[in-house]
Amino acid sequence: MPGCFLIAALIGLITALWTLTRPGDPALYPATPGEAGVTVYLLDNGFHTDLAVPRAALMDGEGALAAATAGLAPGDWVLVGWGDATFYVDQSPISGRLVDGARAFFRPGNASVVMLDPEMSDPARRFRVEDRQALRLSSAGMAALRGRVEASLKIDATGRPVLAAARAGDDARFFQSREVFWVGHLCNHWTAELLSAAGLQIRPYRSLTSGEVMRIADRAAKLDFEAARD
Repeated sequence: MPGCFLIAALIGLITALWTLTRPGDPALYPATPGEAGVTVYLLDNGFHTDLAVPRAALMDGEGALAAATAGLAPGDWVLVGWGDATFYVDQSPISGRLVDGARAFFRPGNASVVMLDPEMSDPARRFRVEDRQALRLSSAGMAALRGRVEASLKIDATGRPVLAAARAGDDARFFQSREVFWVGHLCNHWTAELLSAAGLQIRPYRSLTSGEVMRIADRAAKLDFEAARD
């Protein structure tokens, strides 16, 4: 009988965590109808999510994130992502990286990086409708999102971000992160945390997959539409 109670308690705990919802902040999201706001895009490549943010919005302020953004190649938009310091940067065929993928997934405490990748074109033109979702953040929500990204950056003694890698063949730059990567804190968890910082409602323990993060954005976009209609 004690074993049955233990199993029931474990199932209850897992269910509670799986359905746990972190509420949104209506003071941050959505932007009020009279406010211009800042449009960002959540992008889904099938298993990983990035945010496309106007470069000017990341350049606001004088912190490490603004410094990192200022050093990028030209581009009005910046793709912002996060991942394992080795597996995320490497673009060789996945078939040859399965062991490293298992390491990144299952070993706790892996080093991580923040990706900043400048883009010239509007994401609305480059990415398919089903792979993107526009979100209109308030100015305060954008500031909170920017602060969450900056908090992830590791800085040197002078307060500047630490470049970890510059990938050959594109303009993406990877900066050392304070956070660790493992199955309990994956790239999609990180993206969901950025959205939460901006005022969106999330389900943190369900944010393993890109599909769940896209559902967060879809629900938020509907809330924005209803607020604008009212």
